[in-house]
Amino acid sequence: MHNAVDYRPCRGRRTPYLRDSADGEEKSTSNRAQQFGIVSRAPTPDDQDNRLARTVAMDIKDKIVVVTGAAQGIGYALALEAKARGAKAVVCVDLKEDAARATAKLVGGTAFTCNVGVEADVARVVAETEKSIGPIGLFCCNAGIGNFGGDPTSSTASPNEAWQRGWDVNVMSHVFAARACLPHMIARGSGYFLNTVSAAGLLNQVGSAVYGVTKHAAIGFAEHLAFTHRDQGIRVSVLCPQGVDTPLLRASGSGPQFDDGVITAEQCAKTAFDGIAKETFCILPHPIVAKYMQNKPADYDRWIAGMAKLNRAFQAAVKVKGTR
Repeated sequence: MHNAVDYRPCRGRRTPYLRDSADGEEKSTSNRAQQFGIVSRAPTPDDQDNRLARTVAMDIKDKIVVVTGAAQGIGYALALEAKARGAKAVVCVDLKEDAARATAKLVGGTAFTCNVGVEADVARVVAETEKSIGPIGLFCCNAGIGNFGGDPTSSTASPNEAWQRGWDVNVMSHVFAARACLPHMIARGSGYFLNTVSAAGLLNQVGSAVYGVTKHAAIGFAEHLAFTHRDQGIRVSVLCPQGVDTPLLRASGSGPQFDDGVITAEQCAKTAFDGIAKETFCILPHPIVAKYMQNKPADYDRWIAGMAKLNRAFQAAVKVKGTR
């Protein structure tokens, strides 16, 4: 005997009913989880495995950690925090060679120059690390870009070259890292990816279609990576802050990313490693983002209207700035 969900119109909404397949007895469901199609049932072994998985700590101590975008901002802070938490070695990766070496010197690590948007570069970093330093325990796909040009009041003004650059760095760099690391990690039965994304990947980004869209795609890939390779010992977290005091944020000008407070890169990194220790998939340095996430599916039309209101304020600010 099992329960099935069927949806019937009720005052203009689709309301779920539980139908017992054995006797046809019906009862409406008021529980919010059931409104999203999740039906109450007895616990199964899979449920118990999932609960156990959530209580297992990922200990960074004595692990080899790779951090991309390690020259500055969140990446720099992640490298220092990894060292502070006992990482065996920290590999600092960045397009800026001298800055990467400076970070590596601080943490007693190794520096690589790498364009994360080029697969051969990422594959080289992984291969050389595995061969010369040791097995990668945590790969932090942190490098990202946000300045795409074009009219910020238009969804389509950024040129195709900007869209491609955003796709290569904000999305494909994560794919390249996973493609290079997975064979090694799966063979060992364990491995971890921390993908720095943004709250924009969960919500969106007023003023930058390229940023909002590529960050959504990064979340989608991380989800797929997490559930596809979970049973092979692979774990994934996405780091989704709002405003963090970094060169990237300062270059972005104004916008709603500043509205809920700007935290330091060090605070963001500590929150990231706390989340990794708990094997939390979605790490939110700004807890208010969880509420915004809930608001989105709860009433999508209302959420769109709220974003339109933010966009109006943003466009007004852009016009004022343009007249100065």
